[in-house]
Amino acid sequence: MNLSQPAPRFVVALAQALRFYSRLPIPRLPEEALPASALDFQAIAPAVPGAGALIGLVMALILLVAHGLRLEPLVAAIFAVATGVVVTGALHEDGLADMADGFFVEAGRERRLGIMRDSRLGTFGGLALIIVMLLRVALIAALAFEGPRAAATALIAAAALSRAAGLMPLALLMPARSDGAGATAGRLPIPAFTNAVLIGCGLAFVFAVIGGFGVLRALGACVAALVAARGVCTLAERKIGGQTGDVAGATQIVVELACYLVLATG
Repeated sequence: MNLSQPAPRFVVALAQALRFYSRLPIPRLPEEALPASALDFQAIAPAVPGAGALIGLVMALILLVAHGLRLEPLVAAIFAVATGVVVTGALHEDGLADMADGFFVEAGRERRLGIMRDSRLGTFGGLALIIVMLLRVALIAALAFEGPRAAATALIAAAALSRAAGLMPLALLMPARSDGAGATAGRLPIPAFTNAVLIGCGLAFVFAVIGGFGVLRALGACVAALVAARGVCTLAERKIGGQTGDVAGATQIVVELACYLVLATG
């Protein structure tokens, strides 16, 4: 085996996606030419669902360990959610809070964008975080009552699909401002987004079926994910006329909850 052989393009994309979406200690590969600040989302898009699945796998392992220690499903769900927040550095939660603060205040477009850029947490952002965290824990706990395998596979499925669908604002909307994460990412080509979503749906479908949710609920989760992402895009276009990094982060969380909700209903 030639150890000096260059890493496949997908491996490089996966490493970059994991480094962006998580705080996992992923070493830089020699083939990575671009610094993290100039991440090419078109190049990493196919690997985004895989990165999400690995993040979900870490959460699932913690949930299974908690179950093995005979902790109650609610406690296991709290540990799993907390693990996800730590692993991602609250990347998406920060976006959700900023978006809620900006979108739900009575103000014009520029004022909304200014509020979203403010690092201070407002009332709407705080309430959004509380509601989301409660829903996450409650839905994962409900899934855990069906069995640890169901909850663990749901975590992986939702993590993979939500990262892929979370790219929708980058594909459908123009950046709302000339600087910031959304402007740096630029407009994601539709084919790149489509590939990411197809891979994300494939992973989510397989893990949902493995978890015992059945074909209909697995397909339902995929449909709900896309509908939820489109809803956030529509709201963003109406409120600020485009997308920002906060909008993409919030989309991931909304899609994740939509997946849990469908899988928990049955």
